[in-house]
Amino acid sequence: MRAPYSGRGKPSREELGMIIARIRGREYRFLTAPGVFSWRRIDPGTQLLAENMDLEGVHSVLDLGCGYGVLGIVAAKELGEGHVVMTDVNRRAIWLANENRRLNDVEDITEVREGSLYDPVEDEEFDRIVSNPPIREGLDLVLRIVREAPNHLTEDGELWLVVRRKMGSKRILSEMRTVFGSAEVAARGGGYWVLRAPG
Repeated sequence: MRAPYSGRGKPSREELGMIIARIRGREYRFLTAPGVFSWRRIDPGTQLLAENMDLEGVHSVLDLGCGYGVLGIVAAKELGEGHVVMTDVNRRAIWLANENRRLNDVEDITEVREGSLYDPVEDEEFDRIVSNPPIREGLDLVLRIVREAPNHLTEDGELWLVVRRKMGSKRILSEMRTVFGSAEVAARGGGYWVLRAPG
């Protein structure tokens, strides 16, 4: 899979920007730069998922297609301990996510890996997989995320996705129900659905 936002790795000082956001009652700071998804502000779908993902009793999280690290870093702060892996194909996103985990003081329980979809976590399982998938790369890619998720979830693990309601959400929800036996719309807002499976 090619990187949808082809950053060149470390941005120049002039390219760097800072987003300050309040999520789940905490303040976060995110370095960002052109060449990564939603670099001017946190994507509303990402924000909706970050606010609503259920992390109770969770010890491990995979943030699939992490961008500059919002979901993984929020999950790590909420967990306080455990292990969060963030993955992306975009080298600039990888660089930014690494900087942001240090900036938000979660480097001890997070790591960032470069690679496509589940390739960087080949034989690993997680309590949660969270993602704002690159739907513009095609519905087939998102359906693949759903189909391969059970191979990377613990026995009671869950897949949480956020999708635009008008961009294949019903098809994705249907696929989640087929793969997991059940799924639900866990939250709605701003034209986005947060999908959870099993649900």
